[in-house]
Amino acid sequence: MTTYDTYKPSGIDWIGDIPEHWKVKRLKYCISINDETLSETTDEDFEINYVEIGDVNYLTGISNFTTYSFKEAPSRARRIVKDGDVIVSTVRTYLKAISTVKKPIENLIVSTGFAVLRRKSIESGFLGYFTLSPFFINETISNSVGVSYPAINSSYIGEFLIALPDKNEQTVIATYLDRKTAEIDHIIANKQKLIALYEEEKQTIINQAVTRGVDKTVKLKPSGVEWLGDIPEQWEVMKLKWISKVRYGLGQPPKEKSDGLPIIRATNVFRGRIDTNNLVFVDPDDVPYDRDPILKENDIIVVRSGAYTADSTIIPKEFEGSVTGYDMVVRCDSKVNPVFISKCLLSNYVLKMQLLAHTLRAAQPHLNREELNETIILFPPFVEQQTIVAHIETECSRLDTLIEKFKKQIELFQEYRTTLISEVVTGKVKVY
Repeated sequence: MTTYDTYKPSGIDWIGDIPEHWKVKRLKYCISINDETLSETTDEDFEINYVEIGDVNYLTGISNFTTYSFKEAPSRARRIVKDGDVIVSTVRTYLKAISTVKKPIENLIVSTGFAVLRRKSIESGFLGYFTLSPFFINETISNSVGVSYPAINSSYIGEFLIALPDKNEQTVIATYLDRKTAEIDHIIANKQKLIALYEEEKQTIINQAVTRGVDKTVKLKPSGVEWLGDIPEQWEVMKLKWISKVRYGLGQPPKEKSDGLPIIRATNVFRGRIDTNNLVFVDPDDVPYDRDPILKENDIIVVRSGAYTADSTIIPKEFEGSVTGYDMVVRCDSKVNPVFISKCLLSNYVLKMQLLAHTLRAAQPHLNREELNETIILFPPFVEQQTIVAHIETECSRLDTLIEKFKKQIELFQEYRTTLISEVVTGKVKVY
């Protein structure tokens, strides 16, 4: 790629110099914002295909929609979307919810949490890539207001400045970026497939170890539970309540405080790990200590309801002293290896065949203490529990190293994708 022959100051701090022949305009002169909205008098039986903020990602576009009649649809299902529109989340937390809509399904409606940008004197593809540039994202962040869910007023997006070549050059740029981002996305997708395969291999290792142990020559005996089949001869069939205590977490979270205690919520639990991306801290003075809310090392959090129901994680030493959220806490007896139990809770015979089976009985996924207490655990002698844990951690650690390597490669390709888009749509490089 080369640069343009001559440049001039854009007058925009974030962009700097632009090609001599490009022009700077306010976005509102190139687009309309939220042109069409469903009327409150819309026929109750009118069928819409509704897209929520969580259904959109800048890499994959619109990944999901829900069909409703207008009467049944959420009150935020109002923005009408047409071919070539660019939808942008106005909520700062969901800034990755950006997509150019191409050949949409009939009656596509998005949440009022989106701004729908419709081209007037700008090429749709160029507009879409501009909204993915760090300049646009940073402007959105700096102009967002609010505490819990900072957001930008849709109309203010129209005040953003944009540097524009003529429409023919916009088309050339958009076509080039379509091709290059598709190549990058293909590489990323292949690496994500490899990660998924390694995750499956980890699951296989766990399933095998917690149902048969490490010794493949061990003698088996009937478990006495038809759907479990045979188990190693020295193992027992236990219920979780016989080897641990299960308690509920807090019904009402304490007040938030930036320098307070971390609270472990369902959104922090992910397949045996604690996700700290959205970790919240709470005021120690507002914690109801009589509810035994303080977590100890090797306590196990089991998600109680919602999209993450039945997922679980063990508390590592670094999070000892944290506060439990709404979910359930399993504290193992002293003669039980808690890491072994945590692996059992993530295995297919417990997670899929027991815990998730309970959640299918209700419209909203939910798991209660009685159901968790009755969970069947295949229970080897203590020394064998330790051997199994060591085997799982050794084998999974090897795979985790590979997974982390591919995750870092994906991050680098995503950074390159962002940089490429930014440099091309601001005229730093010439692509024809």
